[in-house]
Amino acid sequence: MEHFSSITSVPVTRDLDDRMHFAIDLARRAGELGLKYFRDLDNLTVESKGHQDLVSEGDREVELFIRAAIAEAYPQDGIVGEEHAAVAGKTGHVWVIDPIDGTANFVRGIPAWCVVIACARDGETIVGVIHEPSTDETFYGRRGAGAFVNGKPIKASNAASLTEGSVGTGLSNRASTKNVVILISLLMAEGGVFYRNASGALMLAYTAAGRLLGYIEEHMNAWDCLAGMLLVEEAGGTVLKADPKTVLGQGTQVIAGGKRIFPTLQLLAKSSFLPTR
Repeated sequence: MEHFSSITSVPVTRDLDDRMHFAIDLARRAGELGLKYFRDLDNLTVESKGHQDLVSEGDREVELFIRAAIAEAYPQDGIVGEEHAAVAGKTGHVWVIDPIDGTANFVRGIPAWCVVIACARDGETIVGVIHEPSTDETFYGRRGAGAFVNGKPIKASNAASLTEGSVGTGLSNRASTKNVVILISLLMAEGGVFYRNASGALMLAYTAAGRLLGYIEEHMNAWDCLAGMLLVEEAGGTVLKADPKTVLGQGTQVIAGGKRIFPTLQLLAKSSFLPTR
């Protein structure tokens, strides 16, 4: 049995590598397309999906571009994305994509947005790529092989105190804004500093790279967080595990950071995200 496992692991590893390199190349090409819209904002069509929730022509076209490439390379896989309907697959693999995370920045000319591509197998994320076109940084990794940015290995922070850096914070439309205020107040009371750039995926990438101590958001959709959560884990950090049965359809609470600071982040979240009346 051991001999059989060692043999079958080779094609499995090769498939993971192939999927990762495919996603890296696709994210970069999608980023180039996104930049064309970003550099021509005067002619960009923008719509509102709700309070502080925008979508642009760029979002939709970039997602269609990504979907077409996936359908050609992996026609039997499923696809879940932010702007278009989900596609059911037959292989157990699902590509989870956000064409432009940080649309509010994107449409206002702020260069803090990214292309996000993850691949999950039977509910477990196996590949994650976050590409930031404005800085030409590509954060990527696959399960069991570490995390990287532009070929350089990255590591989550080794800090044990909130005073040693900044913590990224998100703002979810599905949660009470009062809870975020509580979180920031508690964080600052402990000598910490909060950081927010309006792109949760990018802040998770920064957490994986050790630029942020961690990241906390009461609720994130799968396309915003799965890639970044994998990167944090592969960079030696810790994340609050999402339920593989519900995360694609319902999203999840996100707590991620270096191993030593994670218990503190978890306590902050627990104290902040209590049900409000």
